[in-house]
Amino acid sequence: MVIKVSTLFIIILLSYSASSQTSDWIAQLESTNLINPLKGDTKALVKGKKIYYQICAICHGRTGIGDGPSSKNFNPKPVDHTSDKVQKQSDSELFWKITNGRGDMPSYGQLLSKKQRWQVIEYIRLLKKN
Repeated sequence: MVIKVSTLFIIILLSYSASSQTSDWIAQLESTNLINPLKGDTKALVKGKKIYYQICAICHGRTGIGDGPSSKNFNPKPVDHTSDKVQKQSDSELFWKITNGRGDMPSYGQLLSKKQRWQVIEYIRLLKKN
């Protein structure tokens, strides 16, 4: 009986995890109060690019389209940072998502300083499709 219950519990967790990955990812309300202190800062952009290449490109690719070397291991695939879906989000929403992560997207709240997360957002804004 314990094995059956454990197996059922694992199936439920996997189902929940899979469904949470396919649903839209909406930043929490608390994120709307955040203001990007580095908006338009070219030095932040340069530093953000370096961080992006070191940390984000493995999944999102160097051009941000979600085709990094690790992307084939994920379902769903990493988001395309050049897409309207990402580019239409506020800086504060992106900051919240980078900070907290979800599913295969790790939380960078401990790994990157606040300043570094804002720098990455400055670079993500540069990736916008023309």
